[in-house]
Amino acid sequence: MKRDFTNMDASEETMNDMGIWILLSRSSTISFMHGFSASSHLILLLVLSITCVCKRHTKPTLENSKPMFKNTYSLYYWASLISCMGLSFCDLNLFVLNYLSRYRHGWSDLNLVAQLDFAFKTLTWFVISAYLHIQFSHSREHKFPIILRIWWTFYFLMSCSYLFIHLSLYWKHSSLQFLLWVSDIVSVIAGLVFCYVGLFGKGREDGNFQLLDPLLRINASEKNEDDGQGSRVSGERITPYTNANLLSIFTFSWMGPLLALGYNKTLDLEDVPQLSDCDNAKEVFTCFKNKLEYDGNGSSNGEVNTFKLVKALILSTWKEILWTTLLAIVCTLTAYVGPYLIGVFVDYLKSPLQPKHKGYVLVLIFFLSKLIRCLSDRHLFFQLRKMGIRIRAALFAIIYKKGLRLSSQSKLGHTSGENINLMSVDVERIGFFSWYLHDIWRVPVQVVLALLLLYSKLGLASLVAFVTTLILMLANVPLGKLQEEFQGILMDSKDRRMKVTSEALRNMRILKLQGWEMKLLQTIIEIRNFETKWLKKLLYTSAITSFVFLSAPMFVSIVTFGFCVLMGIPLDSGKILSALATFEILKGPIYNLPDTIFMVVQTKVSLDRIASFLRLDDLHPNIVQKLPRDVVEDAIEIVEGNFSWDLNSPNLTLKDINFRVHYGLRVAICGSIGSGKSSLLSCILGEVPKVSGSIKLNGTKAYVAQSPWIQSGKIVDNILFGKKMDTERYEMILEACSLKKDLELCAFGDQTIIGDMGINLSGGQKQRIQLARALYHDADIYLLDDPFSAVDVYTGTHIFKECLLGILSSKTVIYVTHQVEFLPSADLILVMRDGKITQAGKYEEILNSGTDFMELVGAHKKALVDLNSFEHEVVSDNLISDGEDGNMCHSETFIQNDEERESQTYKTEKLVGTEGQLIQEEKREKGGVSFSVYWKYLTTAYKGTFVLLIFLVQILFQLLLIGSNYWIVLATPISGDVTPHVRGSTLIYVYATLTLGCFLCVLTRSMLVVTVGYKTATLFFKKMHLCIFRAPLSFVDSTPSGRILNRASIDQSALDTSIPRQFEELLISIIEIVGTSLIMSQVSWQMLIVFIPMIVTCIWYQQYYISTARELSRMFGVCQAPIIQHFGESIIGSTTIRCFDQEERFMQTNLKLVDGFSRPKFYFSGAIEWLSFRMDMLASITYAFSLVFLISVLQGVLSPGVMGIAVTYGFGFSMHGLIWDLSILENKIISVERILQYTCIPSEPPLLIEENKPDREWPSQGKIDIIDLKVQYTPHLPLVLQGISCTFPGGMKIGIVGRTGSGKSTLVHALFRVLEPVAGQIWIDGIDISKIGLHDLRSRLSIIPQDPIMFEGTLRSNLDPFEKYTDEQIWEVLDRCQLGDEIRKKEEKLDSTVNENGENWSMGQRQLVCLARVLLKRTKVLILDEATASMDTATDYLIQQTLRKHFSGFTVITIAHRLTSVLDSDRVLFLDNGVVLEYDSPAKLLDIKSSSFTKLVKEYTQRCS
Repeated sequence: MKRDFTNMDASEETMNDMGIWILLSRSSTISFMHGFSASSHLILLLVLSITCVCKRHTKPTLENSKPMFKNTYSLYYWASLISCMGLSFCDLNLFVLNYLSRYRHGWSDLNLVAQLDFAFKTLTWFVISAYLHIQFSHSREHKFPIILRIWWTFYFLMSCSYLFIHLSLYWKHSSLQFLLWVSDIVSVIAGLVFCYVGLFGKGREDGNFQLLDPLLRINASEKNEDDGQGSRVSGERITPYTNANLLSIFTFSWMGPLLALGYNKTLDLEDVPQLSDCDNAKEVFTCFKNKLEYDGNGSSNGEVNTFKLVKALILSTWKEILWTTLLAIVCTLTAYVGPYLIGVFVDYLKSPLQPKHKGYVLVLIFFLSKLIRCLSDRHLFFQLRKMGIRIRAALFAIIYKKGLRLSSQSKLGHTSGENINLMSVDVERIGFFSWYLHDIWRVPVQVVLALLLLYSKLGLASLVAFVTTLILMLANVPLGKLQEEFQGILMDSKDRRMKVTSEALRNMRILKLQGWEMKLLQTIIEIRNFETKWLKKLLYTSAITSFVFLSAPMFVSIVTFGFCVLMGIPLDSGKILSALATFEILKGPIYNLPDTIFMVVQTKVSLDRIASFLRLDDLHPNIVQKLPRDVVEDAIEIVEGNFSWDLNSPNLTLKDINFRVHYGLRVAICGSIGSGKSSLLSCILGEVPKVSGSIKLNGTKAYVAQSPWIQSGKIVDNILFGKKMDTERYEMILEACSLKKDLELCAFGDQTIIGDMGINLSGGQKQRIQLARALYHDADIYLLDDPFSAVDVYTGTHIFKECLLGILSSKTVIYVTHQVEFLPSADLILVMRDGKITQAGKYEEILNSGTDFMELVGAHKKALVDLNSFEHEVVSDNLISDGEDGNMCHSETFIQNDEERESQTYKTEKLVGTEGQLIQEEKREKGGVSFSVYWKYLTTAYKGTFVLLIFLVQILFQLLLIGSNYWIVLATPISGDVTPHVRGSTLIYVYATLTLGCFLCVLTRSMLVVTVGYKTATLFFKKMHLCIFRAPLSFVDSTPSGRILNRASIDQSALDTSIPRQFEELLISIIEIVGTSLIMSQVSWQMLIVFIPMIVTCIWYQQYYISTARELSRMFGVCQAPIIQHFGESIIGSTTIRCFDQEERFMQTNLKLVDGFSRPKFYFSGAIEWLSFRMDMLASITYAFSLVFLISVLQGVLSPGVMGIAVTYGFGFSMHGLIWDLSILENKIISVERILQYTCIPSEPPLLIEENKPDREWPSQGKIDIIDLKVQYTPHLPLVLQGISCTFPGGMKIGIVGRTGSGKSTLVHALFRVLEPVAGQIWIDGIDISKIGLHDLRSRLSIIPQDPIMFEGTLRSNLDPFEKYTDEQIWEVLDRCQLGDEIRKKEEKLDSTVNENGENWSMGQRQLVCLARVLLKRTKVLILDEATASMDTATDYLIQQTLRKHFSGFTVITIAHRLTSVLDSDRVLFLDNGVVLEYDSPAKLLDIKSSSFTKLVKEYTQRCS
């Protein structure tokens, strides 16, 4: 007994010693913390004092200056000043309270150190307040000093650390002084404010907040008003976010006005406020470009590589990266507060004698941790999105700027498909990567924190968990490499597909005329099939990766608990729940890891591709030496010039070029096809790489390309091309270019909107508009590439007289022409052959000095002789036959009424409303996404069977997961002292079985989601593309290609990868919410009283938010297409843009389009965080109420383990997850909605109609009957053909003539049923063509179109895409077309490369290839639509002879502006404004002196003579 007492005394003594040791340990820790804090503040005081003294001596402030704050930036100043003064006042109060307390109870070393700490804090923050006031109120200082910014960050981290240490001391030992808690909380809040202000308190000049002089401010505002930029909303220059106060920023209340507006009406882009100046594309791009070009040595050289690109992106967003890193740290740390304290909470629940206040303190800590996590999460994600918007803007701009500077060789090596994918897929992917930026380091940090937490609870078992986690993470390395490989191949395939799609859309007209559209569709489908082969591999690899990491937490838990049982480590409910809570948190980073790796892989591929694009060669700026206008008399001088489009080729494009042009001279360039005429103009422009020699150019230049480049937009904008309107000059130029009448016939005049590449204009109209653009530019030097080929005789003569001989009479003009009649007026003629200038001089001088010029002139003279002899025959016949006019459809009344009819037509058309424009604004759905969109997506593949299966598998997974958690908690004792009622082996076997069931469910779900998603995406792809290719041409004409390409790239990518995953996420969230609600309600049904109002409020918030978010999401879907469209057409027209020195203007347009895309993106980010913040707050409050209910009512009633499970599940409980996934899905599903829009396009008539299939020999005669034919392009546009009736007898040659825009090409389109008639019929050999299939019709007719098109590939594939003919047949037709010798010179012969758009072939050569196509096809009806317009007269003559020889007995319909091409026709049809003016044989028409045809011939002969 005595020994027992002795033991008890010893035990008590030991306990006392331990208590004393703990007290001393706690006191020394707190003393050290106070001492460190005091020392830090003292050091700052000294540094700040030294800085102030140095500044006073080196940089005195300006006297009498009273700078005025921009209210945006003064906000940061006041926030920092008030916080500093508040801290000083708070520390002063703590100093006084501590003094009073110690005065009564005595002083200790700890109290003295604390008092010293409070004193230094008070003094330091007062000095900082004074410093801020002096620095920013009485000086022109523009920024917070870097010392303060570093101190503020350090102070925040120190405050957070102190709070954490104090919490640890509190739970391990006893209560702490109230003053310490107050100090910690105030310090953390103030520190957070300082961090925000230090990072984002910036001005406009140097990234720090700016104080503006009143005068400067007034001037700036006046300048902005005068600028006329327009697109500001309600007079706002900047977003409400910039002017918001701190509370509004923290709670996202600045989004309130826009959300209210969106809730009450459907938002339009005009309703969305502007971005702040620091976020607009111009500022972002300037910053990024400077970082990219800076190589670290103060210079701006160096090739762009992936590392340099990443470095520039990081340096241009470093503030956002730093701020988000800080928020990510806070978010990560607060996530582990719950799991760390859950064991303490369970201990509290199982000990009913503990004081109630301890439970409430625990609840408060849980609530505060969730609250801080909510704030940090929301601002983290918002800043990440904002950073993504900045990155997108920078990349959009840098890619566009690079595109404008690309050399011709670089363009050939980089197709339009790659360009489209760069701007759509790659930029979007890199921008989206910002979302995953911090996961790269957060995942390992979270894993380490989780393992440390496990170690504190389970000891050595955590090491097993660590090894298991490490093995699982290392298993991802080979999967990541596979994904990178698959992604690279996939993107290459996507590039090829987009290139072919883009080419098909550009050339859809010729595809339909030739009947090739289904062939090209098949090519796209084949490329897509190859793409989907790798897409499947990528998706299944991703699914396996997801399975591994989704199963990882469960697998780690099995191994960890199994090791505990094996090693005899005691398990109780508290440890189990803490471990489960840790595993639950660990699930987040491990779940995100595959996504992060996948995004890293995708982003690396995209960065490599963009860096590769930025490394392409630019156009060399020094090819042309530009001299001041008054230095010399020569406008252009080329000395010993040798040039080649391909510097790697031994064959030069231009050789030994030597010529000099004085100011004011007219220089004509002529020569046969492929002789280098257009290349010579390009060389003067500096577009052709120089091998040797020199080019000198004096003065500004203007250029008219042979292939007209017309920008989509208004006609007037194409003519002005960035210049200010000078009405007098504008009207004069319209008259000179014969555009006035064309504009009168347009419903909207010069405000008419032009479609892609001028799709709704005739070839002549396009040519004249770009000629007017050049004239309006008023340059010194004019380079005109065959401007007369696409216009009729009247117009050509008028343009030559009014433009070249009139307006440009004092200018230097170099013009390429095949019209010999325009050569005598030239001061100098250059004759070219095989890339050399063979003759040079005036017309008379070189006429007899060489063979090349004689060939051209000889052919022309022979044609004139034929024309004159034909006219003489007509006169002779007239004397004999007395001039009978037979069946001619000409009448005096018709001629007299012609003028009246035009006037009436003009008046009628002017009544058409604004909806009459060809190009309409892109359709944007209104209101909620229809349920039918979801239903179609879910049921397209396998009729939705697999979707139901996925749903059932996920329910089973959730049941097994909940069951496994209940089992492991309830089967273990509530403390280590209680004997377990289940054997350890049984515990683990059952747990492992349930968990393995979860594994199978996850694997099954992942595989099914990939299978269904892939199948659905494939079906949607095929259906959309089939509808586009089967759509009438009017759809392609009126739809900018950017809209279609946007769907084929961005929206299709969303279907391929994002949307299936998003549906999976939503399903997981729904089942988890239901499971968590059931678990928490199972503890007590009274919890539903809290849950139901919370859920109702969440639903109301979601409904309030979604209308705005949906429209914003649709907006940035619609606003991205113009960026791609503008980029595509700028690349094509870069030569024209550079010639007119308009790069800067086009760059500004691109930046405005990028801002238009960024605005809805930015506000969408704000909207989604506005909602998420409120959801998280509601969840936090609900969770706090639930915990209070547990400890107030249910403590002692239910098992602590059951209540612990409810608390553990409550850690992650939030409606935000569900609403978030639902909102993201609704925004993503818009891609499906947009694709479905293009699966409902009205289709052309069937390709084949079996019951009306014509005979194999049809048409055998080629007779064409046109009966009262009326045609219009679209229902809201006026009639183009207004009731034409005539007959083309079989086997005859029919010539169609008329003024530009009179309806000649439209009649051809009606023959091919590219345009379906509004009324009337066309019969060919007794068959109504409207009754047979389109393929049967188009494959039996042949055409050489006005715009000669060649597709990328080989010469053979262009001539014989269906591989029907032998090489001998192909060579035969090439020889007939005068191309055979040229092709034999090439190494690849028939397999010679054809680049995109046939850019490496001249216009004339392309027309000859088109001629070769029809010679191969040899159908009974042949249409030539300006087929020889770009050929010289000699080649034209040879071609006409070939046609006469090989198409004798065929119906040949020729549309030509060269009258020599139609004079030998059997009949001539004269069209004017869509009406038959005259139709008869040329002889009979010439017999009538007043006929329009006679006037046309007379005009032509006068011009030629």
